[in-house]
Amino acid sequence: MKTFETLSQAITALKTRGYTNDFNLHPEWIECQPLKKKIRPEEFHVDEVHRFEGMTNPDDSSVLYAIASTGGLKGLLVDAYGVYAESISQEMIKKLQIDKRTEH
Repeated sequence: MKTFETLSQAITALKTRGYTNDFNLHPEWIECQPLKKKIRPEEFHVDEVHRFEGMTNPDDSSVLYAIASTGGLKGLLVDAYGVYAESISQEMIKKLQIDKRTEH
């Protein structure tokens, strides 16, 4: 997995690899708002995780998830470190890790 210097570099590179949708995190699912799709934990895999720390303020840290749904939808989820840790289900916390799955 490639290491990126900045969040914007990672987003640009992952979009060229097909992760073109933007996902939003909800307590029990992720959502692709423009497509009005809700994707439950059992319906997606985290392919890559990239962490970025703020240069001047540690509170500016973020995590970028490259996600693929079982239905073929690929996209990105950007989250601040720990912001949602207390507001999402345990199933979502476990799911937001890299899956060790076999590619087809």
